[in-house]
Amino acid sequence: MTVRVRIAPSPTGNLHIGTARTAVFNWLFARHCGGTFILRVEDTDTERSKPEYTQNILDGMQWLGLNWDEGPLFQSQRLDLYRQSIQTLLDNGSAYRCYTSNEELDTLRAAQEANHQAPRYDNRHRNLTPEQEAAFIAEGRRPVIRFKIDDDREITWLDLVRDEVTWKGSDLGGDMVISRAADEHELGQPLYNLAVVVDDIDMQITHIIRGEDHIANTAKQILLYEGLGVAVPTFAHTPLILSDEGKKLSKRDGVTSIDDFKHMGYIAPALVNYMMLLGWSSPDAEELFTLDVAAPQFDLDRVHKAGGKFDWDKLNWINSQYIHAMPAEQLLPELIPYWQAAGFKLDPEADRSWLLQLTSLIGASLARLDECVEISRVFFTDTVTLNEEAATKIAQPGAKEVLTSLLMAMQAKSDFTEIEAQELIKQVTKEQNVKKGVVMQSLRAALTGEVHGPDLIQSLLLLHQHHLAVPRIQQALG
Repeated sequence: MTVRVRIAPSPTGNLHIGTARTAVFNWLFARHCGGTFILRVEDTDTERSKPEYTQNILDGMQWLGLNWDEGPLFQSQRLDLYRQSIQTLLDNGSAYRCYTSNEELDTLRAAQEANHQAPRYDNRHRNLTPEQEAAFIAEGRRPVIRFKIDDDREITWLDLVRDEVTWKGSDLGGDMVISRAADEHELGQPLYNLAVVVDDIDMQITHIIRGEDHIANTAKQILLYEGLGVAVPTFAHTPLILSDEGKKLSKRDGVTSIDDFKHMGYIAPALVNYMMLLGWSSPDAEELFTLDVAAPQFDLDRVHKAGGKFDWDKLNWINSQYIHAMPAEQLLPELIPYWQAAGFKLDPEADRSWLLQLTSLIGASLARLDECVEISRVFFTDTVTLNEEAATKIAQPGAKEVLTSLLMAMQAKSDFTEIEAQELIKQVTKEQNVKKGVVMQSLRAALTGEVHGPDLIQSLLLLHQHHLAVPRIQQALG
């Protein structure tokens, strides 16, 4: 059997991290088994589905490296196929036209709520006579199509993550609507459960890997497979991504879309790596691995049953490891858009050598790409303001004499090598008869306005190349 799996996002919003994590698991399973990974866009919700969300999903999947083998396939282009299946269910007696009005449904729900009962349809129109149906049609009622669910039925399947799962038919809310209201002899818009089953049958999906919030849908869908007379695929329900409060991660928790993570400065391999750890553990307990490394060892047996809490510290650590491993030539193109968005003046081509040096200097300090703005701001501004600590260092005994000596040497030489800069520090330390710390502290304070930062010698060289070091020392001397 050739494994065929799918990811089926709905374009009613941007690509969510929960959907993306499900896509990761499907992609890994397909690659592990030598199977096929299919992208299907479930866009039958015509009011909420938007082209820009579809594009966001496609872009997000590609950015994450989740290349699909077939698709994208769109449900909105497959309506005739769904209606054929609905007609099959009507013809074989598995479904029927239901004429219950919205007012009658509201009354039913209100009575159930008053009696502290779970909401469910009472199947009142399951066995209408032709005369009763004709009377409803004469009233102008437009029927929905309902699929029959036997309350006494137990639906059981062997889940690849949760082992044996059983649902009672009586817990599924009564006969299920599978098509919206339409005229007497027509079939309306198909609803989610029906469309999903028909798609999975048509696409020959062998394994359905999705979040545990779909378990109740699975019970209903198994009944639909049976009603359509086809084999039921294998299911695997993965744990949800949880907030700090242990609830399903939602938009109310802030950042949830892949776009958000991208703009915040997370890089795709790191985010994918973290998503894999949110519900799966590698056999060798490693925490850093790419998709290609994880695929050969991916197994649904190692997917957790319990939900994983989203941990920003862990994500930042993983992201930092990937950034720190990137050579400057690879990291620089990732940083330039953040510098440009901050309004920094730079010419990516003319300043390339200088920018590569800057990238090498700050790369090891970054946990997210966007942090490059603040950590490198001092290299793009004409002047700096001394913070309180820096002002104290400038005011310490011997500091201004040190800065004066440094200034004279730097005015006499337009460029320094790293070795020359280190020799200059030693020379000034000896001439002024001060500790090296006084020289280093006062120089950093004058150059950056702070007492902490990237390597001082490299910072000095970069600033001097852009003719910023001398003016800043002059400013510090007053």
